[in-house]
Amino acid sequence: MTPPDRSQDTSPAVPGRTHSPAVVRLEDVAHEYATGDRGQSVIALRGVSLSAREGEIVGLEGPSGSGKSTILHAITGLLVPTDGNVTLRGTELTAATERERTRLRRRHVGIVFQRFHLLPSLSARANVALPLVQAGLGKSRRRERSVRLLEAVGLGDRITHLPGELSGGERQRVAIARALATDPDVLVADEPTGELDTATGRTVLELLTDVGRDRAVVVASHDDATLSVADRVISLRDGRVIEGG
Repeated sequence: MTPPDRSQDTSPAVPGRTHSPAVVRLEDVAHEYATGDRGQSVIALRGVSLSAREGEIVGLEGPSGSGKSTILHAITGLLVPTDGNVTLRGTELTAATERERTRLRRRHVGIVFQRFHLLPSLSARANVALPLVQAGLGKSRRRERSVRLLEAVGLGDRITHLPGELSGGERQRVAIARALATDPDVLVADEPTGELDTATGRTVLELLTDVGRDRAVVVASHDDATLSVADRVISLRDGRVIEGG
């Protein structure tokens, strides 16, 4: 894997933190979705440039349709933009094959969804261990790491519970533990408190702040309280960065 080129990294450093290179960078990214209706299309992103460093939480704010989720999908390699470059740990995702993007995502990216996306038939421990199965870890190591992560998010007494036996906040904490299973360089979270009450959401935000100390975190949200944990907030409208980029 090509090492990151630090000489070209001009993104702003986080106040009070050691200067570090960008873990993920979007450069002049544009994306157009085909609608399938008489050849029409929808422009989701228009020349977006942004980056996130290790130890930095970057918030994305904007109304529905502003491009927040499309940016997260581009960061994870789930989407290849129509134009521009997306770089993850020095590797250009936009030039990678689908297999390479999958490998990079599994190794470097953790994803937290609004609706948890836990498998209902698996225990909390088994859900957390899923990325480790894909990574090829042995059963004992998967078990050890998943238990340790669940203990770290305050669920050491819930490891054998099914998702249906957990509260919304507990399910989101399981989802965060799962996202951290491979010790990713960047964590992306799409409306991570959208399904939670205020008190539970606060607990989840404290957890995101804690895990963001040694990795890049990109959070998309409409919620001011969620965005308040970010070191900087990037505002989007109609697929463009209008502030904070």
